Amino acid sequence: MRGRQSKQADEASVDLTPMLDVVFILLIFFIVTSTFIQEEALGLEPPPPPSQAESNPDQSAILIYVGEDNLITVNGRLTDIGGVRANMERLRAENPESALIIQAHPQARTGTIVKIRDEAYNAQMTRVNIVQSES
Repeated sequence: MRGRQSKQADEASVDLTPMLDVVFILLIFFIVTSTFIQEEALGLEPPPPPSQAESNPDQSAILIYVGEDNLITVNGRLTDIGGVRANMERLRAENPESALIIQAHPQARTGTIVKIRDEAYNAQMTRVNIVQSES
């Protein structure tokens, strides 16, 4: 076995330069094509304190209460989500200057509150306030 010589196996090496080039090109592509928007949040400011002009009971606010079990009452009358807008429009027709206060229980579903707020904006209510109830 004189003529045979043993060769050591060449070590396998991987060139990472093309992969890094592709990664950087993809990174640049995603940065350039992405759009950045600012999302709007719900305004949760408390209603303004009543002035002497608003202390008149004829100009009272429309109160919508959303309970822990998502039952909806409009000025003390039980209703469902489909009847909220009709009740708002009826009460606003009686008193056009009235504000809308959505009072929600801490355990109430956010989706229900947002639907009521959207219905208020669809009914052209301009003074809409969302407050959290004590219990």
